[in-house]
Amino acid sequence: QLSFQVAAASILAKTTRDAMMVKLADQYPDYGFQRNKGYGTKLHIRAVENSDPCRIHRKSFKPISTMLQSKLFT
Repeated sequence: QLSFQVAAASILAKTTRDAMMVKLADQYPDYGFQRNKGYGTKLHIRAVENSDPCRIHRKSFKPISTMLQSKLFT
């Protein structure tokens, strides 16, 4: 019973997140959120490198934090 509930909650969370990312793609078109749903794909990381992180990027995500640190010291 518990496994079913956890699985159902996981599916709801993922579909909600995916829908939010599609909406955010309109607001932040440079990052390809409609395709990557916020996952750090190579294409997405390249887009962040070209446009810098936006307000919704998780600053604790290693590629983002490394990028921000290197910009501080250049």
